[in-house]
Amino acid sequence: MTTPLAEVLDGQHAAELRKAARALLKQPLLLSHGKHAQEFRLVRRHASELREWFDRNTGWPLHVDAETARLRKIPGVLHDSTHPACDATRAAAPFTRRRYVLLCLALAALERGEAQIALGRLADQVVLDATDPGLVASGIQFTLDRRDERLDLAAVVRLLLGLGVLRRVAGDEDAYVNGAGDVLYDVERRALAGLLATRRGPSTVQAEATADRLAQLVAETALDSDDLRFRAMRQTLTRRLLDDPVLYYDELSDAELSYLTRQRGFLTARVAELTGLVPEIRAEGIAMVDPEDDLTDVRMPEQGTHGHITLLLAEYLAGAGRPVTTDQLARRVRELAAVHGTFWAKAAREPGTEAELVEQAVARLAALGLVSRTADGAEPRPALARYAVGEPLVLEAGKVRLPAQRKARQA
Repeated sequence: MTTPLAEVLDGQHAAELRKAARALLKQPLLLSHGKHAQEFRLVRRHASELREWFDRNTGWPLHVDAETARLRKIPGVLHDSTHPACDATRAAAPFTRRRYVLLCLALAALERGEAQIALGRLADQVVLDATDPGLVASGIQFTLDRRDERLDLAAVVRLLLGLGVLRRVAGDEDAYVNGAGDVLYDVERRALAGLLATRRGPSTVQAEATADRLAQLVAETALDSDDLRFRAMRQTLTRRLLDDPVLYYDELSDAELSYLTRQRGFLTARVAELTGLVPEIRAEGIAMVDPEDDLTDVRMPEQGTHGHITLLLAEYLAGAGRPVTTDQLARRVRELAAVHGTFWAKAAREPGTEAELVEQAVARLAALGLVSRTADGAEPRPALARYAVGEPLVLEAGKVRLPAQRKARQA
């Protein structure tokens, strides 16, 4: 039996729309050229439908022109610090306060600059701007004379390269860090102009406390009717379903929980229809599971030594079922090294590395919503139960294979 042409075309349209939406969720800033050019063309083709969906369901504005597509995402939880910026081109530490300040100073210098800029010139501008009395009073100082400071600036530049704000013309950041060379970049001004995702200019915010400043940056108009309040709740909950690995009920206000209880089927169906994510609904919360396993910036299980240690500590925490201190986790790492150390990198087996290994593991588990940090360790969250005692982990040629029923899945 032949499928009607209209049905085939509708299926193709839905598939393209889903692919475009997923591309924006993975990379909210797309350029018309480069590695995301194909995704950009899809987004531009379906811009009208995507703009309407995101505006209605999340409140995220979508701007598309001939050169860029920018989904201005606002987190559902403003104070979540479990997904810091990272240098995407290499295994590097998450951004620190210093790097975030450097990022802002670099963006300000690029905004005032020309279509091309050398890294040395950018560094000079950053150092000059860092003499601002407000920065000095807060203890932030940059000379970029030290190698660690140049490493921080290089990490900022690599982040901007990954976002498409800069395009390397000649040179190498490592040479600059070592004081042996410079780097020349083209500045993508459309991408630069689209980076800021706030509802008001930061300079107009008067609050002093960080939490209050963040709230004012993204504050909506006065919610002076039931319709507006319900819309705001719908958008906040949808953002969290799209962005957070797990939406826990105990993190919601009474009003949000009441709304979600009534509208859970509608909200999860809308997200599933657009993105292909599958709702996994439990007594403690909701996870939008990704069958394709690519709508995430943090994966578990992950290959390599750190991924294996994280998985083993997850099993330990799930079995404990209570808060565990950092010292206890460090002792567990030492015990695990005696059993599994032959599969680990040499550096991970060195005495004294336990604290760093524990920190990396807990940071990953917290980012996935599997644990919450405590003053001196970590506390398992309900979603961690999937890692409780079950089939043993299997090691194959230095890789971890997780039994299928325990495989981590997150959006």
